[in-house]
Amino acid sequence: EYFVYLGDRARLPYEPRPLDDIRRFASEIAGYLEQQGVKLVVAACNSATAAALADLQRQLSVPVIGVLAPEAHAAVLATRNRRIGLLATEATVASGRYTEIVRALDAGVEVVALACPRLVPLIEGDEAFGEEITDAVREYATPLKDADVDTVILGCTHYPLIRPIFQRVFGRGVTLVFSAEE
Repeated sequence: EYFVYLGDRARLPYEPRPLDDIRRFASEIAGYLEQQGVKLVVAACNSATAAALADLQRQLSVPVIGVLAPEAHAAVLATRNRRIGLLATEATVASGRYTEIVRALDAGVEVVALACPRLVPLIEGDEAFGEEITDAVREYATPLKDADVDTVILGCTHYPLIRPIFQRVFGRGVTLVFSAEE
């Protein structure tokens, strides 16, 4: 198969934009991709999937898949204590979609969701492995560690780029789940 990739760098970062803006962006991009003759659209951005997946599936004549359900499924399978952390953009957390999907798979799982507005700009910056980003990861990890989560969903496609920092901060006893792998 041939692939058409469209990364929306013109409007990056999507955070802290409202969900309505992200829905509009996703609709524009998906419409463009459909006009290119694609057979399938993958909404690979967690924020776009959280905000717009159902709308895109209704609007387009081609199948549209997102990244939240595979991650949620993997997290439910991975957790041993039924406490899952979510680190994501403000829009993704505000949508509540991860919690809905996780709870549909296992109503007894507790989801501790935390928005991480500083991470994408830091990852996109000049020092993706610098001290500032490590400090930010430690700050965002603290409430999840305090909640005794044993599984953490890295709910933004940027976050796996700094996976080693996340793993070091959380330790080997915490399973990290991210869309690229799922």
